[in-house]
Formats: sequence, structure tokens, C-alpha cells
Amino acid sequence: MKTRAAILREVGQPWSVEEIELDPPKRGEVLVKMAASGMCHSDEHAMDGHIAGLVPPAPMIGGHEGSGVVVEVGEGVDGLEPGDHVVFGFIPACGRCASCADGHSNLCDTGLVTFPEGTQMSDGTARHHTSDGDDLGLMCLLGTFAEHTVVNEASVIKIDKDWPLDKACLLGCGVVTGWGSAVYAAETGPGDYVAVVGCGGIGMNAVQGAAMTGARAVVAIDPVEFKREKAMAFGATHAFASIAEAQAAMGEVTWDRGYDKVIMTMGTGDSATLGEAFNLGGKRAKIVVTNLHSTAEGSVDVPAIMLTMFEKQLIGSLFGSANIRKDIPKLFELYIEGQLNLDDLVTKTYTLDQINEGYDAMRAGENVRGVILFD
Repeated sequence: MKTRAAILREVGQPWSVEEIELDPPKRGEVLVKMAASGMCHSDEHAMDGHIAGLVPPAPMIGGHEGSGVVVEVGEGVDGLEPGDHVVFGFIPACGRCASCADGHSNLCDTGLVTFPEGTQMSDGTARHHTSDGDDLGLMCLLGTFAEHTVVNEASVIKIDKDWPLDKACLLGCGVVTGWGSAVYAAETGPGDYVAVVGCGGIGMNAVQGAAMTGARAVVAIDPVEFKREKAMAFGATHAFASIAEAQAAMGEVTWDRGYDKVIMTMGTGDSATLGEAFNLGGKRAKIVVTNLHSTAEGSVDVPAIMLTMFEKQLIGSLFGSANIRKDIPKLFELYIEGQLNLDDLVTKTYTLDQINEGYDAMRAGENVRGVILFD
């Protein structure tokens, strides 16, 4: 079938919206008509080359935060049928590898191995092709910047049909990643002091997660005033424009103890900023690194003596250390119950043809999250 998609033709170039050829789903795969796709910073990393080697080479279809309606299922698909409403998890959960069996499906072996190729998990071939016949890779094996896509059932979570699909897309990456970074990776608890560095789509949900656990203080750090103001509405108790400002106020905010949890959710991480943020942590602090660093950055610079003397912990977190099959439905239920704010995360919606306009707004700090809505 013919459909349209936003293609990265060359690193550093804008997204190109084109007609593509899409094959029907094979065994274990589903064809989905997209309803909405979040515009995450990770796709920007793919476009600017910061995560080269972790994503498919150009040409590739972007997008990994999406929701839609199942149109067709391939042979052997169990539990999904045409008409089902679904959310994609940007890391598939095969349910069979050692990581999945150990309860860490966010580290699913199958998904992480096939990410760089961007082809189907089942047989390593492509279902998406340019109009002149070239194979197209898929960001996170999904390619949600398309009107239709074919994905493996391991990446698909069925949701209730009365849940709004324009909000559902946010659960595929940013919401669970941010919330889980605070709740699971940082293990934030009542009375903790928490600092969140970077308040975009992931950081705002780290703020929400920390506030929901009963943290005593949740400090939002971001240079953009608009985001600092939004963070206060999502549960932050204080907001600062820089780590240096937060450091200067640390005595007053934390009774000179330092922060128990420091959560890194910047657009792009870098060694110098991580080293600066490391100093915000007090004794036995957990410093959680959720934001991506460039694959060209071979090391990070932190005061190693404090790992021992203060028993600080440097912790990496992928997808908020969460589980797509448990946590996507759970967080949507919290939204339905009025305990989780998804509505105010979406700053502006766009059509597929406006994708580059949306990423311009993200770079300018104008959006917490932009969302593409499909007809």
C-alpha cells in the first residue's frame, strides 16, 4: 500500500515528508493506522547525528512515541485484532530473553540488538520502502512519523478504546521515561529532596513522578522561563535557571544536606554538566542519567572521590527503568483517575507536513511536547 512518512534522508537535514510503499505485515507483525505521534528529542538526536550507531542509517523513518488503530494482523499474532487501539513501546518486550524474564523488559535483548538496523525483528528485512524501491529503516523499530506503519507485536500495547489516542501517544516514551526515572530508577520516596535538570517532555514527568511520591522538595532546573513556570504547575516546589543557581540555594532548600536524588533529563547530556550536577547530590545521593549523551563522548567527568566518601551513586536509566506492559496501562489509569497530568504536556499539535516547524519550536524551547495528529 501507499502511505506517507517523514524520512531522514541525510544527517543534519530537515525531515522530508514523502509517499512511501508499505508491505503488509508478516508473521508476528501488525499494520497500524497512526492517530498521533509525540515529537521527542531522541529523534532530533538521530537527525543531528549525536547517537550515530544506535539508530538506522539514512534513509530512515523517524518517530518512536505513537498511538493508533490496528488495521491488519499477520499470522501468529495473539491478543490483537483489527480495530484495537494501541500504544507503541519504544523498546519492544519479547518476553523471552533473559532481560525480560528478569523483569527488565526495558533492556530487552532482541530490541537493543535490532535497533541500529531498524528492520523487522522477525526476519531482519524491511516493510517500508521509498517510492523508488529503497528500504527504509525505522526509528526504534517503529517509525511513528508515518500515516501507517508495520511493527512487531512485541512493541504493541493494547489499550481501552475510550482512552484518548492523542494523549496515549505520550505514554510510549516521554511520560513513562520521566516518571520512571524519578519513581523507579531514583527510588524517590516521601521526604526526599529532588533536583530535575532539564524540564522538557521527560523532565516534566520526572517532576510529576517525584511530586507523586511525596518528595519534600522538587527543584526544576531549566534555562527557559516558560518551562520553569510549567514545572511549578506539575509539582515543582522551586525552580532555577541553572545548576549554579540551584547550588547557591541548596542550603536553604535542603537544610544544607544536598539533594537525595538528582535526575538528568536535559535535551542532550554532556560531561561538564553532569559533573556540575553531581555536586548537587548529598550523602548517599542517587544521580540518575536518563538523557542521552552523544555517542562521540567517550567518558564523563565526575569527582570520583565522592563516590566513595559520600557513597554517591551514578545510575543509568533507559525508559525510566519501566516495563511497557505494566507501566503504560498503569500510568494511563492514573491519568483517567485525575492523578497524572497529560493534557498540559502537549504545548502544540501539528500535521505531518508541519514536522519541521514542530522541531524548530522544540529547539527554541517553546514546547514541552509537540504532537503530530493524523487524519
